[in-house]
Amino acid sequence: MAETVPNFSSSVKLKYVKLGYQYLVNHILTFFLTPIMLGLLLEVLRLGPEEILLFWNSLCFVLVQVLCSSFLVIFIATVYFMSKPRSIYLLDFSCSKPPVTCRVPFSTFMEHSRLIHKGNMKSVDFQMRILERSGLGEETCVPPAMHYIPPTPTTGAARDEAETMIFSAIDSLMEKTGIKPKDIDILIVNCSLFSPTPSLSAMVVNKYKLRSNAKSFNLSGMGCSAGLISIDLARDLLQVHQNSYALVISTEILTSPNYYKGSERAMLLPTASSAWAPPPSSSPTSGGTASEPSTN
Repeated sequence: MAETVPNFSSSVKLKYVKLGYQYLVNHILTFFLTPIMLGLLLEVLRLGPEEILLFWNSLCFVLVQVLCSSFLVIFIATVYFMSKPRSIYLLDFSCSKPPVTCRVPFSTFMEHSRLIHKGNMKSVDFQMRILERSGLGEETCVPPAMHYIPPTPTTGAARDEAETMIFSAIDSLMEKTGIKPKDIDILIVNCSLFSPTPSLSAMVVNKYKLRSNAKSFNLSGMGCSAGLISIDLARDLLQVHQNSYALVISTEILTSPNYYKGSERAMLLPTASSAWAPPPSSSPTSGGTASEPSTN
């Protein structure tokens, strides 16, 4: 029988590997200069007093120039490395996956649209044309509150949707990365339409029992640019706080109490093109972790 190769990945704690790597990077100059200094010290000890005095007299004339030049080089190198932006890495990301019961084919959506917009076939035809060009698939999902005729969007239903989508994405992400909630240093949640009190970021903090000193941010009312703004905010925070993990959650809650039931085309456009997890497109709720390794 072939020998089974043991799986060491389950026994090795990558946390200590990371700490060892950080220690090596932080003290790389010490490890590099110590052997050189020891070699110079041994070479000096091998010389006699007369040879050391002769060598010192030959250097006394240029010692000031050497020191000034060395100081200038060290100063320029220090300023360069201190002003250089630190590297920020995306560790992993995850998208939420809604339950199968939320699936709404085109035929179901159009039937609901006909019942809601009775006597206004122009609005129904407009939504159908939007669906055909939107890239949404037959496996597209919508929140449970939007399955009713007419839809019943409430604040409670919107919070239930937020919990379902955000928690599933975070659970999947932590399972993939192996990062525990107590390791999260920065939390950023962005959602444009739904901004309840307590906030969505507070909901995540209470659910996963994040540390009391974890920095939490909740962004809302910024439209489609909120995702990029949250990533930019995470990058700036990781530049300041070294050796930290940032969890960024980008979502949009479709169960909005301000659901539009009219016939104005500019308002019908987001109604027809917004959905949960439309294959092959990505899910509107996603989470990602980023870290900033120390480079000092």
